[in-house]
Amino acid sequence: MNQSLLHCDRLSCEEKMMEERLQKLLSARGVASRRGAEDLLAAGRVTVNGIPAKVGDKADPDRDEIRVDGAPLPRLKTRTYLLLNKPRGYVTTRSDERGRRTVADLIAGCGAAVWPVGRLDLDSEGLLVLTDDGDLTQKLLHPSHQVEKEYHVWVEGDIGPALPILRGPMELDGVPLSPARVMPLGEGALSVTIHEGRNRQVRRMCALAGLRVRRLRRVREGSLTLGALPPGQWRRLTEEEVRQLKEEG
Repeated sequence: MNQSLLHCDRLSCEEKMMEERLQKLLSARGVASRRGAEDLLAAGRVTVNGIPAKVGDKADPDRDEIRVDGAPLPRLKTRTYLLLNKPRGYVTTRSDERGRRTVADLIAGCGAAVWPVGRLDLDSEGLLVLTDDGDLTQKLLHPSHQVEKEYHVWVEGDIGPALPILRGPMELDGVPLSPARVMPLGEGALSVTIHEGRNRQVRRMCALAGLRVRRLRRVREGSLTLGALPPGQWRRLTEEEVRQLKEEG
């Protein structure tokens, strides 16, 4: 075989190996989470060398011109990892069309465009991770990684007969749930540990068991605990905390 052609073929293969899926690149550069990046691609807001890209397309940021809404792809930067003690009365989003208070208001001084990992509803409180690391976001949210989430739940109703229901096989919207670990914490309170993050999952589980939730606070996600962080306050995760979160699941 002609040596120049062989060299070109080898070079082409090496270039292909340097390409990454665009949704991964966008999340790695802090543009959006993986899911948010897919939405940007589906909306035609991402171009590669001037051509609109779609979900699943690949590119090499060192070789291709990648733009989002006409702006160049941001340079790779140091990741930001925050732990927020979310109070009740705040929605878990960066902006709200109804003008409600958001968790973005609480971390406005962090100096980075981070997004919340998962959700706590308006009336729930406690541990919330915010980051611009799309890979960690995917790891913490996807059920296949089995990252535990522990909640302290204050309820009304008879806890005794509710316990075997909460610990037994349950399903929401026809989808089976992984078994929950449920322990009494004292009069009217429970510790509930789950792996999924279905919409209002713990509240709906309690309702199926005949309990009404008065207060719900997330206290742990994987190895990360809320500790004594005051409501409404945030702190940066330590390098060790980030390392442990990345290794879990």
